[in-house]
Amino acid sequence: MALNEEADLEELVRGAGGEADEDQGGGLDLTTLVMVARKSLPWVLLLVILGLLSSWLFLRYTSPVYQSTSLLKIDEKTEAGVLGLEGLGKAPSTSQLSGEIELIKSNLIYRRLRDSLDLEVNYYAEGTVLETELYRAAPFKVEYEVRAGGAGQFNSKFGLHFLSPQQIELTYQEGGQEKSQKAAVGDPIETAGFTFKILQTPLFRPVDTDRSFYFIIRDEGFINGYLSSNLQAQIVNPDANTISIAFTDHNPLKAHDIVNKVDTAYLVEKIQRKQEQSAKTLRYLAEQSEDNRQLLRQAEEQLQDYMKQNKLFDAESELGSLTTLLNSQEEERQKLQEQLSLLRSLNSQIEQNRIIAVEGRSAEQSIPALAEVKAPELTERISELYGLQLEINRISNSYTPATQAIKNLQDQIAFVKRNINQLLRQNQQLLQRQLDQMNGKANELQSRLAELPEIRTQIERLKRPRELYEKYSMLMMDKTLEYNIARAGITADFQVLSPANLPGAPIAPVRTMVYAIGLAVGLVLGIGLIAVRYLLHNTVTNVGELERNTSSPVLGVIPTYDKEKMSVSKLIVDKNPKSAISEAIRSIRTNLEFMASSKKKRLISITSTVSGEGKTFVTVNLAGIIAASDQRVVILDLDMRKPKVNLAFEAENTKGVSTILIDKHSWQECIQHTTIPTLDFISAGPTPPNPSELILSSRFDDLIEHLYQFYDVIIIDTPPVGLVTDGILIMRKADVPIYIVRANYSKKAFLKNINKLVRTNGFTKITTILNDAKTSGMYGYGYGYGQGYGQGYYEEAQPQAAGVVEKIRKRFS
Repeated sequence: MALNEEADLEELVRGAGGEADEDQGGGLDLTTLVMVARKSLPWVLLLVILGLLSSWLFLRYTSPVYQSTSLLKIDEKTEAGVLGLEGLGKAPSTSQLSGEIELIKSNLIYRRLRDSLDLEVNYYAEGTVLETELYRAAPFKVEYEVRAGGAGQFNSKFGLHFLSPQQIELTYQEGGQEKSQKAAVGDPIETAGFTFKILQTPLFRPVDTDRSFYFIIRDEGFINGYLSSNLQAQIVNPDANTISIAFTDHNPLKAHDIVNKVDTAYLVEKIQRKQEQSAKTLRYLAEQSEDNRQLLRQAEEQLQDYMKQNKLFDAESELGSLTTLLNSQEEERQKLQEQLSLLRSLNSQIEQNRIIAVEGRSAEQSIPALAEVKAPELTERISELYGLQLEINRISNSYTPATQAIKNLQDQIAFVKRNINQLLRQNQQLLQRQLDQMNGKANELQSRLAELPEIRTQIERLKRPRELYEKYSMLMMDKTLEYNIARAGITADFQVLSPANLPGAPIAPVRTMVYAIGLAVGLVLGIGLIAVRYLLHNTVTNVGELERNTSSPVLGVIPTYDKEKMSVSKLIVDKNPKSAISEAIRSIRTNLEFMASSKKKRLISITSTVSGEGKTFVTVNLAGIIAASDQRVVILDLDMRKPKVNLAFEAENTKGVSTILIDKHSWQECIQHTTIPTLDFISAGPTPPNPSELILSSRFDDLIEHLYQFYDVIIIDTPPVGLVTDGILIMRKADVPIYIVRANYSKKAFLKNINKLVRTNGFTKITTILNDAKTSGMYGYGYGYGQGYGQGYYEEAQPQAAGVVEKIRKRFS
């Protein structure tokens, strides 16, 4: 039965230990977080200081970068637009800003910059921290010539030191070795690649002999790369055709000069390009004019040859004359036709006697057509006939037709009619001949006129290119004259809206930004440290954590004690009865009275999860406080594997509980007295091979019964329950089992043991004590507990004296 019980207990311990590694549950523990943050505050401040210090060092050892900018407005015009020849060529693009930016960043501009600025030789002054470029501020000037094979010394460093105002020393690398030459100022110095002359400038001062300088001769590729990497050109406003030009450099004056020179070089390049375009345009105009003159000459010759071939010296006049003549003949023919019609009408009237004479009216009034007749004789005869008819009409009222007078008048009328008919036939024949002649001539004119449209068409066809070439020739002459006038006052099509500024403050590094980044990095690292320490925080730190993670009541809290450093637990309450730690243990004694009445005998067991949590310290000092209340107290050291109670009282351990349980000694023989009259203790005795079997034996129960006869309180220092089963066996017999948890030492997972003991074994009376708790700096407690049970129950680490580093570490821990 005892063996089965011990096996069950061992399984319980293994289960409790296994659950010790389980998750303690989710959620944010604000109390722990605040505690970790408070403890980490010095580290956070240190990280912030380090971040700001890093920012200061970065600013201290980083050369500032300056930027100079200018603003240009581009007014692009096409040459066809200037000449008014938009329709003769391709329509120009609306914007060429991108092309202008490429021109600004092209080798054309870079070449002009190299020619106008001293960019080939860079002068520097060596400093303790940073090297400064002496742009336009060097006390010396280098004149050099490239020797054969001198490319190898381009972009190489040449050190210069003034030995005296008139003596220099030049150091350089040649063939992998450092060489030096001394020479007078102005004397030639020959190296593998160059021939130098070092000249003084007006900026030279005697103190320059104490300084170290160097210079570098740059090749074209390096200068182009330097300009390309630092020169920026971008479109600011496409609608306004504005371009920004910026250059960055460690020297503000150099950046300013380069931007100004870029504007100037761009101006020169634009004017030169426009002059080249003007020359090309003028050549084009000259070529076009010459080609047009040849074409005009050919057109004129073709027209002239055709007119000679058709005998047309004045085709337009002839065409007009023919047309006029035809129109005139047509009018004459119409008139002749009308006269002929009138004569025929009169002939018809006379033959049909339709001419009626009316008294009081003339012949012209009675015969309207008579006025249109152009034959005077005929008109006279018709008027005579009309008068005879008036006469015969008057006398016919008085005479009969047979009257001789009437017959004479009739004979006269018949005679006049015959004359009229003869005149009418003559006039009609004459008009008909004239009309036939006119028709014949009109036919001739019509045939001639029929030929003229073809001739006219050909003439017009030949005249059109001649007129076109004449107009184009005149246009080319006018535009050539206008373009020559415009070329005399040619200017670049851009304006400098804002000239280059001399930068006063660097654009990088921005001090505020760098310090802000340093501060932010320090804060982030500090917050990260707090988060890591919170996530890695797996020890019980305060009584709140203990209460939240266990269902057992808390008897009290023992504060930290640091009046002296102890290698082993000792009784201290008798030496410091009014200390805070003594008061805390008295409070625990008072709380024990609520758990078990002080009027009866009590068995108190004190255990923990692992060694080093202070159960022996609590045992001896709690026993001392109870004994001080006139109760007889005995301490049993049942940690037979690692006895410590005898060490607390500086006593021997040659006999004790182990020898009592094997009947080698009686308990009276093993009782040891302390400085407190009512406090005794029995040490563990020699370590037995089977402590658990001894505790399970009936002799242990007999020992307890005998002690009850002489003592009011029995306090047992049990082994750690997280390592062996002995402590659980003893806790079953105890009236008040106490579980010790050490602040900032005991793992939170250890509290699972307490809950497991309550849940599985029914230890409803189990209580807890938080040992070595920090009390906001009011008092401390730092005796050196042993470190044995965790990694090796029988191998306890010896405490070491803390040095300065360890003190600092503990201060920030």
